[in-house]
Amino acid sequence: MTLEPRAARRAWHSAINPLHSTVYFSPDSAKELGALGITHPVAVNLAARSAAMGAVGAGTVAAAFYNYRYDRIARHIPAVWDTATPEQVIAARYRAADATLRRLLGPETIASDELAEAAELALRATEACSRHGRALYSAHADLPTPEEPHLRLWHATTLLREHRGDGHVTALLTAGLDPLEALVSHSATGKGFSPKWLKATRGWDQDDLDAASARLRERGLLDEDGELTEAGRDLREQLEAETDRLDAAPYAHLGAAGLARLAELGGGFVLKAVTAGAFPGDLFGKA
Repeated sequence: MTLEPRAARRAWHSAINPLHSTVYFSPDSAKELGALGITHPVAVNLAARSAAMGAVGAGTVAAAFYNYRYDRIARHIPAVWDTATPEQVIAARYRAADATLRRLLGPETIASDELAEAAELALRATEACSRHGRALYSAHADLPTPEEPHLRLWHATTLLREHRGDGHVTALLTAGLDPLEALVSHSATGKGFSPKWLKATRGWDQDDLDAASARLRERGLLDEDGELTEAGRDLREQLEAETDRLDAAPYAHLGAAGLARLAELGGGFVLKAVTAGAFPGDLFGKA
């Protein structure tokens, strides 16, 4: 069974990345890291995702995360490691993932054979991920795989999420899109974060976004109404196609049937999580 073009991309967007991303908007993350003394929402986000790399500084986080404003990172990193160790933060993050998935999916789904099956499919895909040049993936791949099926699934989706993300950064650099241009052009597709959430989570202000829009207009990628031009749409598709190419190995290893089953199962879990309020209603879009 041949892997259908874009099948991996669709599975990643509908069944893999959203399941992993439930922790970013979960009150359980704030609760668990808050118990360690990390209370600022930005510090919670930065510490939770970067802890697998160790007690790194702001420069390392800026390089790996790519689209966060450096001075916003530097307000919290590396100072956060004086409050809690990376090992404590990693443990807190898994506790948050546990609580979040149990709350969003419910006990019946958590205990289901289908969830355990999805976990093993996702873990099988990670067997073909590559470490070199992929800082966030490689750091998380060094973490032990949990025993409980729902955490095994979340761990696997984390690995697959960071593997594709690391490759996407390579594609952005090749395309010559700086962090803000990447964010603004993605939002213009209607599939990226809304400006409100770009500012809240990435640390940029409206002047930053406006300046990036001006640069994109100068390149002929954005029109005066903030919509992507034909050239802009072509560039965004080229970016996704290159990211697909760099991220192809895990899904080729899983195979078409396995990928289709993971997309079916994971998509059902994501739908249940979304219905349970996993994400803010205004998270995505142009306004």
